[in-house]
Amino acid sequence: MTLYDFESAHEAFLSWLLLERGLSRNTASAYSRDLHKWFAYCTTHGILPFPPEENGIARFQRFLLESEGSKASRQRTMAGLRTWMRFLQVEEVLDDDISLPTLPQKEQRLPKILSEGEVDRLLNVCSGVDPLLQRDRALFEVAYGCGLRASEICSLRVGAVDFAAKTLRAFGKSEKERTVPFLGEPAHRVRVYLEEARPLLLKEENGVLFLSRNGMKLNREDIWRILQKRGAEAGISKKRLHPHILRHSFATHLLRRGMDQKTLQELLGHSSISTTDKYLHFDLELRDVYDAAHPRA
Repeated sequence: MTLYDFESAHEAFLSWLLLERGLSRNTASAYSRDLHKWFAYCTTHGILPFPPEENGIARFQRFLLESEGSKASRQRTMAGLRTWMRFLQVEEVLDDDISLPTLPQKEQRLPKILSEGEVDRLLNVCSGVDPLLQRDRALFEVAYGCGLRASEICSLRVGAVDFAAKTLRAFGKSEKERTVPFLGEPAHRVRVYLEEARPLLLKEENGVLFLSRNGMKLNREDIWRILQKRGAEAGISKKRLHPHILRHSFATHLLRRGMDQKTLQELLGHSSISTTDKYLHFDLELRDVYDAAHPRA
């Protein structure tokens, strides 16, 4: 295939990401923003944006180093440009021997977690027969007991819950399905929610497991708001709360109790074991701090 200009190359690249690489639309949109940042720089500085040349790429990298405040943002932008150039090599628009841009080293951000006591407090403030309390308790139990992402919780369907098989089906990044164990308190609280609370929240059947007070599907912002509200009631600082806090706590607590990384990787739905490594590093650092600070360690 011959690509004649930047815009046609851009459109073909997005199709390739979606159809051949199987990436989500959100990820493809992020790559698109990276390319438009490159195009805007080239337009401003009189550089030919397509096909990209090594000298222009090097100048763009220096520009990002001077203008982008976050190393993670620079890394994201150059990763998008690098993937685009790989695509152009596949399409034989660029020679295979052209140097692809190097990526800034990623900042190693350790996940924030709650202690087991704080998790208990968060769950306990959701005690009661009010349908929203029952929903929030079931939601938090699933987030912490199954290690689901906020987006996975939002997309859960009633049909994804199998009490007999003690499993729950979740759809993760790029719509990848995985099955996780579903038993104990999470299963109990979801059963109570389904029998007592969901019928009161439901306006018209839509198949969604967790509903808003208006009977609609929850989104990530709703989960963040719910977590902030219940966290405040539990005496947990808002600065320490984010939609994935229970997932991170789930992972770290399991490692601390002896789960192996490979099993944890499967539970979390990570495609690479290196993504799971951050929880091991965090747990080791937590132990070091404990050993140094606790009077009876």
